[in-house]
Amino acid sequence: MAIDPHNPDAAYLSFWRERHMCTLTTLRPDGTPHVVPVGVTYDPDAGVARVITNKSSAKVGNILAAGPAGARVALCQVDGGRWATLEGIAYIRTDAERIADAVQRYAERYTRMPAPNPDRVLIEVALSRAMGRA
Repeated sequence: MAIDPHNPDAAYLSFWRERHMCTLTTLRPDGTPHVVPVGVTYDPDAGVARVITNKSSAKVGNILAAGPAGARVALCQVDGGRWATLEGIAYIRTDAERIADAVQRYAERYTRMPAPNPDRVLIEVALSRAMGRA
């Protein structure tokens, strides 16, 4: 079921606020999918999803390899028959203010503050599509 990622219904948004691990799918330079578990926060008002990670991770490398125009990605979470996917263009952000905001959002959703990491970066996804059944 198609959903407006900037204006989801209450059930869809509520599902994205529950504590669930997600997957991030990026494309390797050879075009094959790379799928890994991640924590995701969803901000429909800003039209973005956020993932905090280490700058040396393969997912960051895949996004950077796509060039300055960003990389197409998908984020998904599943809980029984409920599922939700967000799609968009991912960019790597390194500025401290954006990372701190993303860390705080992560702490709110996952009810724990991640350990300090001087190599942390932010994957920010400009959302273009959402679908699911929440």
